[in-house]
Amino acid sequence: MKTRLLGRSGLRVSEISLGSWLTLGSRVDLAAAAKLVERAHDLGINFFDTADVYENGGAEEALGRALRGIPRPHVVVASKCFFPMSAHTNDCGLSRKHVFESVEASLRRLGTDYLDLHQCHRPDPETPLEETVRAYSDLIQQGKLLYWGVSEWSAEQITQACRLAEASGGYRPISNQPQYSIMRRQIESDVLPSSEREGLGQVVFSPLGQGVLTGKYRGGTRPAASRASDENRNRWMKNYLTPSALERVDRLTPLAQKVDLSMAQLALAWCLRQPGVSSAVVGATCVEQLEENVAASGIDLPQEVLAEIDVIFPPPKAAPSAS
Repeated sequence: MKTRLLGRSGLRVSEISLGSWLTLGSRVDLAAAAKLVERAHDLGINFFDTADVYENGGAEEALGRALRGIPRPHVVVASKCFFPMSAHTNDCGLSRKHVFESVEASLRRLGTDYLDLHQCHRPDPETPLEETVRAYSDLIQQGKLLYWGVSEWSAEQITQACRLAEASGGYRPISNQPQYSIMRRQIESDVLPSSEREGLGQVVFSPLGQGVLTGKYRGGTRPAASRASDENRNRWMKNYLTPSALERVDRLTPLAQKVDLSMAQLALAWCLRQPGVSSAVVGATCVEQLEENVAASGIDLPQEVLAEIDVIFPPPKAAPSAS
C-alpha cells in the first residue's frame, strides 16, 4: 500500500482508506467489522473515515471497537459533523456549540482521546464561517483534534476558510472530502484546482460510483444482495442507474480487461491518477472486496486508457478564471 501526504500537511494517509457509510454498524455487524478493520490494517490501510450521523453514532462505535486491538499511533481516524443528530435545535450545523459537542461525542464513541482529522460534513449557510474556523482552531489547540477539513465545499468556500484562518492566526483546513469518480468529475473544474492552490488534499468518496463502477449492474440487472436492490440504501443511486449511464459503464469493461484489472481497480486507479487526490474511501463489506480494492494502490494507467475513459465520461469544462 502506497501512502500520500494529506494536502500540504505532514500527515501521510494510505491511498485506499476504509469508510463506514452504510457499512459499519449497519450492514456489517461488530464481529465482521473487527475482521474487516484488522485485515485493512494488515493490508497497509492506515486511514479510517466515519461520521457522527452514520447510523446515528453506531458507525463510530463499531469502528472504535474494531480499532481497539491496533496501536493508536498506527492509524489515522477521521470523523465529521453537520447533519442533525436529534430534534434539538442546536444539535446540527457548524456552530461553535455543535462542533464542540459533536467532537466530544465522537471521542466517546470512538474510544479515543483525540481525532486525527475532523471534517465539516457540509457547509453551513446559517453559521458565520469565522465562528467555525475559530472553533476548529481552538479544538486543535486543546489537543482534541490534530487537523480539520471540509466535505463537499465549493471552491469559493474553501478559499474563504483559508483566508479567515490566516487572518486570525488559526489553523487552515488540510482536506476536502468530495464525491469523485469516473462518473462524477465535477470537482475537476474548480474545486480540485482551488484545493491544490490552497494545499488541501482530496479524500474522495464514492470512487466506485455507489458500486456501479464495479460492473455488478451490467445490462441493468440488480443482484438480490446489492445496494441497488435495497430500498433503504439505494436512494442516492438514481442518477447512476439510468440506461445511458449503465451503457457507458459497460464500455469500460474492455478497458479494464486491456490492463488486466477488475472494474473496481480501474475506477480506483483512475481516481488516484490525480496528484491532488490523497486517498480514495471505499465502503467494503467483506474482506474479499477490500483485498480487491487495495490492489489498485500504486497502479499507473496508460495514457491511451485514460484518453478512452475521457471519451466515455468526458471531463467537465474548466471554470472561468477570476478576472
